[in-house]
Amino acid sequence: MHTHDHDQGLAHDLNTLLKRRRTLLWLAGAAGAACAPLIACGGDSDSSTSTSTGSTGGSTGGSSGSTGSCAVIPEETAGPYPADGSNSTQSGVANALMLAGVERSDIRSSFAGATGVATGMPLTVTLSLVNTNANCADLSGYAIYLWHCNAAGRYSMYSSGVTAENYLRGVQATDSMGQVTFTTIFPGCYSGRMPHIHFEVYRSLATSTGSTNKIKTSQLAFPVATCQEVYATTGYSASVANLAQISFATDNVFSDGTSLQVASVTGNTTSGYVAALTVGIAA
Repeated sequence: MHTHDHDQGLAHDLNTLLKRRRTLLWLAGAAGAACAPLIACGGDSDSSTSTSTGSTGGSTGGSSGSTGSCAVIPEETAGPYPADGSNSTQSGVANALMLAGVERSDIRSSFAGATGVATGMPLTVTLSLVNTNANCADLSGYAIYLWHCNAAGRYSMYSSGVTAENYLRGVQATDSMGQVTFTTIFPGCYSGRMPHIHFEVYRSLATSTGSTNKIKTSQLAFPVATCQEVYATTGYSASVANLAQISFATDNVFSDGTSLQVASVTGNTTSGYVAALTVGIAA
């Protein structure tokens, strides 16, 4: 596991995050939003609550977490591996959004000439985009770019051993119900971060060509018990130790709360998992 694969250099963002979250906490409370606390991620509940109540029974296919609420989801860092044109690798500017084939629902394989395939526990992720300025009405025709690390905790296009790959990245337009669904794998847990999934929101597919056009960046989190179930399976051995050394309370992104970012999860290690999260933006 490469410790340099976790989101570094965020110290300068923490003060801004904390100020923003105080505002978000007030808004969530005013709306009466309450969510029971799933790559990897906060909201209006404290981290200890998120961790203790975020559990799921793998064999029973039970659910945990919540689908979110009619409150603006917190703004989060895109981290060092977004491949949205905002930074570079040794090969130059990294922008998966400009590659042919990035618009897709199944993001497990590489595309645009790359041939690698990410293996791991099957995971389906559905994000429902809503407008908090209009009683959480569905937002159709927007675009959501989603990316995350592989089972070993490495990010395609950036991390050692997978710089030639671009898997676990994709963008889609929200449908008439404001939803996008991605077929992927459960992300690994790398040193220093809770398991999470990154995503950016754009006003349309046409504008989803680079970070300068994004209108929201956030992260999706998973219940701890779900992560433990997955990491007990083949291919996630390094994640067991990494998860044991981190918590929502000590994570540099989620330590101020996770209630608006922890997904509702169903499934088990036999059939895979389904995660759903409502993403509120002030459109």
